[in-house]
Amino acid sequence: MNTTIDLSASFKAYDVRGIVGETITVESVRAVGAAFVDVLGLSGETVLVGGDMRPSSPEFSEAFAEGATARGADVVMLGLISTDELYYASGIYNAAGVTFTASHNPAQYNGMKMSRPGAVPMSSETGLAEVREGAERYLAEGTIPEADRRGSTSSRDVLKDYAEYLRSLVDLSGIRPLKVVVDAGNGMAGLTTPAVLGAEYLSALPLEIIPLYFELDGSFPNHPANPLEPENLRDLKQAVVSNGADLGLAFDGDADRCFVIDELGEPLSPSAVTGMVARREIRRAQAAGEAEPVIIHNLITSRAVPELVRAEGARPVRTRVGHSFIKAVMAEEGAVFGGEHSAHYYFREFWNADTGMLAAMHVLAALGEQDRPLSALGKEYEPYFASGEINTRLDDVEAATARVRQEFESDGVTVDEVDGLTFTAADGSWWFNLRASNTEPFLRLNAEAENPEILENLTAAVLEQIRQ
Repeated sequence: MNTTIDLSASFKAYDVRGIVGETITVESVRAVGAAFVDVLGLSGETVLVGGDMRPSSPEFSEAFAEGATARGADVVMLGLISTDELYYASGIYNAAGVTFTASHNPAQYNGMKMSRPGAVPMSSETGLAEVREGAERYLAEGTIPEADRRGSTSSRDVLKDYAEYLRSLVDLSGIRPLKVVVDAGNGMAGLTTPAVLGAEYLSALPLEIIPLYFELDGSFPNHPANPLEPENLRDLKQAVVSNGADLGLAFDGDADRCFVIDELGEPLSPSAVTGMVARREIRRAQAAGEAEPVIIHNLITSRAVPELVRAEGARPVRTRVGHSFIKAVMAEEGAVFGGEHSAHYYFREFWNADTGMLAAMHVLAALGEQDRPLSALGKEYEPYFASGEINTRLDDVEAATARVRQEFESDGVTVDEVDGLTFTAADGSWWFNLRASNTEPFLRLNAEAENPEILENLTAAVLEQIRQ
């Protein structure tokens, strides 16, 4: 009997992700499906199973369903879904679920994002580690024992209901006509965009959608479905300018993140999008009688976000980086909205889960309800200058961090340790954060300043200490 099976190569802090046939296999997925039911006590309950357009997703979905039904769960197969479709289904049906996706990772990868009932996230600290251990036991034993009652399997398509639900949250029917280029990157937004923003299921909106790479293809023949990399936005930028479009939207592979390009082909920072959506959600909550709505932002979001939130009469709450932290604080605080620098956007009306499409709809509404171009509107939300994330590969991350601290920790400079180290100037003219990667030997620098000269000098000085 093999008693040394180790799934730690594919189980991460918040999800499962690995190379198909190597660190994630049909056998391991089947065992995970069984352990998922055991750990969450789902025998006799509904489990939702779907997947993205990667070639291995259907086979993995079937394997997970086999493991889950063997342990007594009733599986509902959702077929092709975006990750936020899983959250919708998990929320609306109050059922646990999984979607097979590796998000923005290359074609040879796949993985699992799991959810408790009500779209409550799972992490290594809230059940994922126990699922891994249970799956390892089943693999070591070579069998999955049948429950007293084997579960059933059925199918359901939630795309139309998902689209109707999003349409109910943001009314785009009265905005001025907009021309929008959408780059789906051959990912799941190629399915969800026509459903939500087009007239496939619902009434037509005053939007002209120009599609880029809507064909579902998990080999990503045009460019990786990772809009965080500027190179992957090149085609979208060109298409926006050449078509005279009002804006461009880029989604990652599983469509839970959305990036925005203005009419000049320039990106709108995720912090600016966070501010734009926060203002709309604050005002909606206040109109409904909420005295002091709460907005969540992580610690490397622009300081323009908490400043705007306070100016609107709401309360900003700062968190660590990472979606499980954001979702947990969203629930604790009853927050109406949360945003991250990585273009994940979280909504109370979406079970505190992240959805790129709903964020995109808010941007469309904000732009379409006034007459200025997005480049002008966006300037309201980007008063400062940011470095973006600068990663340095190091043999000794701790030593580099200590050098920076020794150099910058002085009278008037505040240092906090909420997530890595954040240094803030006494006069507020700059701040920067240093965080070690959880998975790679990288030190991540994010800096922001009042003007480009301060930012350039600050960034150079920090990197000089890091890279000695």
